[in-house]
Amino acid sequence: MNTTENQNTIFRKGDKASPDYFTGTVWVKTLVANDDILATVISNVVFEAGARNHWHTHGGGQILIATEGVGYYQEKGEPIQLLHKGDVVKIAPGVLHWHGASRDSDFTHIAINVNTKRGIVEWLDKVTDEEYGSINDIK
Repeated sequence: MNTTENQNTIFRKGDKASPDYFTGTVWVKTLVANDDILATVISNVVFEAGARNHWHTHGGGQILIATEGVGYYQEKGEPIQLLHKGDVVKIAPGVLHWHGASRDSDFTHIAINVNTKRGIVEWLDKVTDEEYGSINDIK
């Protein structure tokens, strides 16, 4: 383990995320695997600056807890929201959204997928550079 890399983190980075669902370099460390009793998946997700996931939904909903850096969160049709350490986002079931790092900062969050019996994730289209860059449109 590289102590410099993990010095300010709680969890190890985990495995590189699939480019089928992410743009840029992202690591995912599953902390709690899905089961029939708790019906919850909890993961620590580390995004390099500029990295993000694709548009997606969660059948049972999701909670994000920002733990490091500066990130973005956007629901379809809404402006991008800035996320900072300590911010919490509650995402209702079926809401189309994406999240990731800002251009200039790595970003880490804990993703809690709840009610997984209703579905964990449905991946959709990539977030375009134009959509990602729309943060500049916020006044």
